[in-house]
Amino acid sequence: MRISYNWIKQFIKTDWTSEQTSELLTDLGLEVEGVESYQSIKGGLEGVIIGKVLTCVKHPNADKLKLTTVDIGSDAPLQIVCGAPNVAAGQKVPVATIGTTLYTAEGESWTIKKGKIRGEESHGMICAEDELGIGKSHDGIMVLDDKIKVGTLAADVFDIENDKIFVIGLTPNRADAMSHLGVARDLKAGLIQKNINLELITPSVSSFRIDNRTLKVDVDVENKDLAPRYCGVTISSLKVAESPNWLQHRLKAIGLSPINNIVDATNYVLHELGQPLHAFDAVKISGNKIEVKTVKTGTKFITLDGVERELHEDDLMICNAEKPMCIAGVFGGIDSGVTESTTSIFLESAYFNPVSIRKSAKRHGLNTDASFRFERGIDPNITEYALKRAALLIQELAGGEITSDVIDLYPSKIEDFQVRLSFDNAKKLIGEEIPRETIKSILTSLDIKVNNVTETGLGLTVPSYRNDVQREADIIEEILRVYGYNNIKTTEKLNASISSTSRFEDHKIQNIVSNQLAAQGYYEILSNSLTNPNYTALSEQLKEEYNITMLNPLSNDLSVLRQSLLFSGLEAISHNINRKRQDLKFFEFGKTYHHYNDNRVENKHLTLFATGNQNNESWHNAPRKSDFFFIKGSIVSLLDRLSITRFKESPIKSDLFSEGLNLSLEKTKLVDFGIVKKSILKHFDISQDVLFADFNWDAILDIVKRHNITFKAIPKYPEVRRDFALLLDEAVTFESIYKIAKQSEKQLLKNIKLFDVYQGKNLPKGKKSYAVSFIIQDENKTLTDKQIDKIMNKLQNNFEKQLGAELR
Repeated sequence: MRISYNWIKQFIKTDWTSEQTSELLTDLGLEVEGVESYQSIKGGLEGVIIGKVLTCVKHPNADKLKLTTVDIGSDAPLQIVCGAPNVAAGQKVPVATIGTTLYTAEGESWTIKKGKIRGEESHGMICAEDELGIGKSHDGIMVLDDKIKVGTLAADVFDIENDKIFVIGLTPNRADAMSHLGVARDLKAGLIQKNINLELITPSVSSFRIDNRTLKVDVDVENKDLAPRYCGVTISSLKVAESPNWLQHRLKAIGLSPINNIVDATNYVLHELGQPLHAFDAVKISGNKIEVKTVKTGTKFITLDGVERELHEDDLMICNAEKPMCIAGVFGGIDSGVTESTTSIFLESAYFNPVSIRKSAKRHGLNTDASFRFERGIDPNITEYALKRAALLIQELAGGEITSDVIDLYPSKIEDFQVRLSFDNAKKLIGEEIPRETIKSILTSLDIKVNNVTETGLGLTVPSYRNDVQREADIIEEILRVYGYNNIKTTEKLNASISSTSRFEDHKIQNIVSNQLAAQGYYEILSNSLTNPNYTALSEQLKEEYNITMLNPLSNDLSVLRQSLLFSGLEAISHNINRKRQDLKFFEFGKTYHHYNDNRVENKHLTLFATGNQNNESWHNAPRKSDFFFIKGSIVSLLDRLSITRFKESPIKSDLFSEGLNLSLEKTKLVDFGIVKKSILKHFDISQDVLFADFNWDAILDIVKRHNITFKAIPKYPEVRRDFALLLDEAVTFESIYKIAKQSEKQLLKNIKLFDVYQGKNLPKGKKSYAVSFIIQDENKTLTDKQIDKIMNKLQNNFEKQLGAELR
């Protein structure tokens, strides 16, 4: 939200700097995310001086140029070459001196430099309106009032608005602060706590009067729950034109584009008071009747942006006697708005049901300044006041007469909120006792009425525009934010409780795994659980009917809960690759969500992603690609860290992978991993291989909790290593060697490793060489050479008999 400081100062006459004010607003809970400078004329006409044309003669070398001398109040006149047809001696003109920076209408800058034009020196430029940014005319130079003194700065002559704009990150609950009046109210309360008592000045509507009753528009509200209050009045004999500069400056400063004096007036009051308004061309209200009602589903309606929309039966519409004119509180129709030919209007000011407006805005994908306020809840008791304020402003800008009584349909008044505050509860929640008089002062400064005072607390009435303050806790929060969080002393005593928790708590296991993965070069990511519903089309195992759809999605791309963590990870990879970071290793803990029949199921997962190189390029270390075996190593080491070592490998059955494996323990799936299909990667514009692993974290936690740690003493006696170089058939696997060795010697053979494989020159065709190491150890005594040789001979014989192996 953008707030103009100059505009704020119309409500509260403060001489504080914008920096001081922004700091106080932030302390009050209206966080100022930045302060921007605004100038109605970019550059502020710095370097532009009012001068007088002393001489003006034809350029000796050009028919369409003039050679002038201009007095700008300096020691000597300036010689300036000018091409304007209307330049003449004796004129007072704006002169951009050398070094002055001017800006085009598109915001591009250009600097005035000394130069030669057709052989004659030129020391500046006599400017036209558009060159200064004051107007759009380029017919000739600006000729100013002769009474202006030579040497006067142009910034002192022209109406330049210099302003500071607060960019406020408004929280959704603070609907009362969605206007300059709302921010000024908070600012006043904050200043009072600093012993600065300033009056809050609100626009007067005392001059509002009905001129005649020549244009009556009847109003019928069919659904009073959706439109609890509806006000309106007609204004006739007005003239649609461009708004004056002061109004255009106000709107431009907060990022709005001026349209015409009628629309600009309604936008001005919207941002001034927080009350959305809408002006209908009275001629287009057929039957001189307005009906506030819902219409049939499927009814066609073209909004101001030219888009034809299908209405829903729950959309509240502002209709005339024949057809809809406006989606209430959201967007106007193309056929009922104010145009250049409009001479009379019906001005609407209403309070609509916030839930109804929010649903309609989301349904049609519209987010307007009006819907932004209506759906959060505006002040229902400012409706008539804002209408009169806007009507008077329109009369000031466009003339016209008030030609009807004010219609105010408000059958059930929305009452203020009654809240009871306990002093003890305030002390308990705040952690410090605030003086009772200070509490009453704060509440009064926030327009919260103190009805009664007792020894234990206060009886309060909260104004209806503070729809976020309806409980005692809300009152205490209001007291604290105005009193100042920084004013609450930090206790010197730290209280803590000791809890006995299991070492198998989810977060503890998760931290162990996270630390290991981080040590291996993986970065943790945290992605949104909401995802694109179209991702289900990328895999047959993801079904559209399994989606859990949001009732009120932020957008179509974030409308369902994810069924897999793969796609959010690929989004992150694509984002990084597009920013020239191709070597990536990610991990993420997260949940998947499925809707099976009438059941909604959540499952927790751990996912790993690897793509590009394993390591950074270096002079002594060539880069290696992250491949299938790299991610398998990460998976096995992770499971080993959790003491899960006995698992079964099997080919994966999933259309997410081009090739992959499944690791399982008994009948429980532990992890699926492999290379993601290129067809899926193409959807994310990824051209390099991506390795993906999906752990069933819930199952792993259950296995870890059932695991008992076993240990034994470190052997006192040394181990012995012996190696075999075995010549084998190509079809023989290391697994076969491992099994035969273990069967041959179960007690003393501790470990078997394959440390070299050779195929090629000097070997018979169809053969390969395996170099295998054997670790032998007796935990109770030192082995003798005889015992060792016996074991190795037994291994050799069994390899020869069962595998046809030969020693090399």
